[in-house]
Amino acid sequence: MGALLALLLFRTEFNVIAMVGLILLIGIVKKNAIMMIDFATEARHTRNLSAHDAIREACLLRFRPILMTTAAALLGALPLAFGTGIGSELRRPLGISIVGGLILSQLLTLFTTPVTYLSLDRFTRQKKHPTHAADHDGMGGAAAHAE
Repeated sequence: MGALLALLLFRTEFNVIAMVGLILLIGIVKKNAIMMIDFATEARHTRNLSAHDAIREACLLRFRPILMTTAAALLGALPLAFGTGIGSELRRPLGISIVGGLILSQLLTLFTTPVTYLSLDRFTRQKKHPTHAADHDGMGGAAAHAE
């Protein structure tokens, strides 16, 4: 969505080059989510943490690498988005789609990945043990009874 909004904002056509930017964005966003989920899953298995504690720790410890990857890609795409000269009309949609997409996807990934992880964990526990899933939601007993 961020890439498409950026292209609309700068009145740039969505073409094949912009599509390449979207494919790059999908890879970066997927990698960021995998870094958090992999770290949380390993923490749960090796240290017996709850889902809530594991994803919280994963978010805290993986935030800097995720932010550095995004910043490197974003800063690398700025010359493409705002550069002038010969061939800039070909590179501009790529840069705009990368910059716009990274800004929005970074924010969404940092918020939606933990929520999705906890929701899927709760869903799988309900499938395994329908009566005990609310008591072990990873947030303590008070949160389970407040629902």
